[in-house]
Amino acid sequence: MKTIDINIKIGVCQPDELPLEEQKLIEQAIEATKNSYSPYSHFSVGAALLLNNGEVVMGANQENAAFPSGLCAERSAIFAAQSTRPDQPIQTLAIAARNGGGLTPQPIVPCGACRQVILEIEDRYKQPVRILLYGTEAVYVVRSVKDLLPLQFVSDSMK
Repeated sequence: MKTIDINIKIGVCQPDELPLEEQKLIEQAIEATKNSYSPYSHFSVGAALLLNNGEVVMGANQENAAFPSGLCAERSAIFAAQSTRPDQPIQTLAIAARNGGGLTPQPIVPCGACRQVILEIEDRYKQPVRILLYGTEAVYVVRSVKDLLPLQFVSDSMK
């Protein structure tokens, strides 16, 4: 049997090492955590998207007693942006989270469903989405969701 080696590089930095525009986007993701409705998990996630036209769209996770009916912050923001600005590609996505103890020390990453939705955005607009994953101890900088989802299912997969 052959094997495939998959290597990815993810940047690790402090927020003040990022361009000012990206620092502000992280601050907006942190602010978006306050709009989370998470009475069950008490885990509040916020997302902020920077569109190509410079607009920012925010989203927060929304839970439901029927657990599969909730929505993650990333998809909340992406679907809001795509519903109201379908001609605007997403340039950058920042994600932050807080639990009962405050903002999470380590960055959190998008779930599999969110990764697939971000991949669809990259495929649709033919450009990568830069992802900033915030934690109080570090920020992970991801060039494209393809680095978080190295084996992809996209529209070409169905041909």
